[in-house]
Amino acid sequence: MNFIKLMKTSALLLALPISILANFCLRASADSTAALILSTKCQGGYNINIWQNYNSRELLYRATSPNGNLSLGKGTSQATEGVRVYKFRSGIYEYWVWDGTLDNAQSGTLEVYKNKRILMKQACTKS
Repeated sequence: MNFIKLMKTSALLLALPISILANFCLRASADSTAALILSTKCQGGYNINIWQNYNSRELLYRATSPNGNLSLGKGTSQATEGVRVYKFRSGIYEYWVWDGTLDNAQSGTLEVYKNKRILMKQACTKS
C-alpha cells in the first residue's frame, strides 16, 4: 500500500514541473503561422496575447484567465488619439485591448462589453 502511495506522489511531483515548463514553452510558440504583436498581463489574472497571421494578416486574440481560456479571430485594429486598440467580437460580447495609454506606453486596458455596455475594465501592463 505504501509503495503505491509513493509511486502516485512521485508521479505527481514529476508531472507538476513538466506542466509548468510546458506552459512557459507553449506561450511563445503558440502559433507558428502568426507573429505575436502584443502581450499583456491584466488585473484579475487575465493574460492577453494579440497575434497577426503572417499570410492573411488576420488579428487573433488569445486569452487565459481564472474564468477559462478564449481564442478569437477576425479582429480589427485602429489608432485612437495615439493609442492603438484591438477589437474582437464573440456573439454579444466585444473585447477591446488598448495598447498603451496617453500617459504610459507600457500600460494598457482590457475592456469587455456585453450588448455594447461595459461589463469589465482591467488595467494591464505589457509583458
